[in-house]
Parts: sequence; C-alpha cells; structure tokens
Amino acid sequence: MLWRRITSAIANIDLIYFAFGGQDVIISDELSKEFEPEKHIQFIKKYSEDKSSYEYYMTEYLRMSGLYWGLTTLELLDKKDLLSEIEVMEFIRNCINDNGGISPSIDHDPHILYTLSAVQVACILNREYELPTEKIVNYIKGLQQPNGGFFGDKWGELDTRFSFCAVACLALLGKLDSIDLQKALEFVMSCHNFDGGFGSRPDSESHAGLTYCCVGFLSVTGNLHLINADILGYWLCERQLLSGGLNGRPEKLPDVCYSWWVFASLHMIGREHWINHDALKKFILACQDTETGGFSDRPGNMADPFHTLFGIAALSLMNHNGIKLINPCFCMPQHTISRLNLTPQILPHP
Repeated sequence: MLWRRITSAIANIDLIYFAFGGQDVIISDELSKEFEPEKHIQFIKKYSEDKSSYEYYMTEYLRMSGLYWGLTTLELLDKKDLLSEIEVMEFIRNCINDNGGISPSIDHDPHILYTLSAVQVACILNREYELPTEKIVNYIKGLQQPNGGFFGDKWGELDTRFSFCAVACLALLGKLDSIDLQKALEFVMSCHNFDGGFGSRPDSESHAGLTYCCVGFLSVTGNLHLINADILGYWLCERQLLSGGLNGRPEKLPDVCYSWWVFASLHMIGREHWINHDALKKFILACQDTETGGFSDRPGNMADPFHTLFGIAALSLMNHNGIKLINPCFCMPQHTISRLNLTPQILPHP
C-alpha cells in the first residue's frame, strides 16, 4: 500500500504542479475521473469493519464523528443498511455519560462535537427517540457561557464551532428554545468580520469552516438577514482557485473539505451560483482514489472517511446523479431533515 502511494505520487509529478507560492494545484485532464460510488461504498464498509488496523486504533478519539461521516456517506449513496443499526445505537448508548454529554468513544470524556455527531446518527437512523433527550439538553445548556458562547466541554475551550453544534443538536431534538438564543446570537455576531466572514472568537481571522458554522447557526435560528450576503458571498467566492478547488483562507491550498464548508455556506445565503460548478466538480473527482475508493484532501493523497463525506456531500449540492439530496445546513440527508419538520432558513438568489 505504501509503495503504491509512493510510486503513484512520483508518476503524478508531471500531472500535479504547485503554483508560485504553493497556493494551488494544477489538475491535468489525466486526473479528471468519473464518480466511483461502488468503490466509495466499499471503502467506508472496509473502514468500519477493519478494527485491527493502525488507522482504527489511532482514530479512537474521534470514533463518533467517524461513525457520522461513514453513515451519512452510505445513506447518500443509498447503502446505509450495510451498517448494523443495533450495533450503532448500542455504541452510542455506551458513550452517553451521566451528565448527558456523549463521548467520541467508550471511556472518553464527553464533548459537544461528538454529542452532535451521535444525535445526527440517531436521526439518520430514525431512532432519535432512543436518546435521553432531556439529559442531552441539560448538558448543552450547562455549556453556555454568560457571553452567549459555548464551551466544547468541561475544559473550557470556546469558539463558534460549538455555537453551531449547540443549536444544531437542539434543533434536531426539537428543543431549540432550551438555551438563551439571544445571547447565543450576540456571541456569533460578535465574531463577524469586516470582510463578511466569521472567526472563532471576536477579532479572530475569518475562516471558511468557522464561517460555515456561523452561517449554519444563523440558518437554524432564522437570522440570516443580519448579514450582508453579497459581501460574505464575495469573500466565499474568493476561496475558489484556478484548479477549481476551494480553500479555507487566503493563500492556502485547496482542500476537498472546503468544497463543503464554502459551497454549503453559499447555498444557505443564495449565492451558490457565484462560483464555477464544473471546475469544482473536476477538482473533487480528481481527489478520488480509484483503486481503493474514498476521497483525499488533494489529488494523490491518502483517502479518509472525513474527506469522503464532504466530497460526496458537495457533489450532492451540485445534484450529481446517484447521490441523494443533502441539506446544506445540517450536512444530513434532506429527507431526514424533512421528516423532522425542520426548515432552516435559506436566502433567495439576488
């Protein structure tokens, strides 16, 4: 496997060039690929079953999110039945702590990120009724701070990712009114920058991933009218490079995961038509591993479940054949969001 990766990288030296300053990759026609759904299905299936691998042990600290990435990918490709619902829900139950928070794996500390992943998984399986809703709600309420923001866990890290996790989780459980929404909104808007983007905290640099979290927060709570969609849309469009890929900040390389963070944000503010869809699709498809399946961050790198989900999710937003429709706010199948009677706000096209 390692030797194949090395020889593949050498072979592709003439196909992938780093532009001046190392800010982009150039994708030749040889790297443009057809979508390989069956290989991606097998990639996720193997990843979930091979519990003796080095990767499996080294990713224990994010196992719950890995379960969400894999299940969502399989559901988008209409193959979620490859995972055992009984085993999945048993794993979630074993990760629920006495305080209502959910851990990434058994015997780990609970965190709001993995609490959201667990709730998303349960909702996709249509088994959210098996969760201890009130305990989870109380856990999330206890993480809100006087400034309206949220700690990720008891150790006190605070940023806008956790604001999104809080409202997304509560909305999925039908308990959005359980927190001080006004204070939560004030904190998120305090992280809004002059360029239209959002940072992790007040006065922090704009970042596409954090912008997605803040736009998602505003979408869930119905407050997208508080931002200037044109200014934000312009900043997001600047994330597209000549390769067609999207980056998270100026002067950074493109990455498949930003195909989701940026493109989904543009969808929520009604500006998704402001970037080149064909170029983005070409970049995403060039990041497939056509031998093992899965997507990597950039062409020629190692595929993983994280980038596999977000690559396929972005293709879903472009209505790629054979992929179920995804909701741009929750990054979950649209039919699940519809079943829960959720209608996150989406701005119209200008």
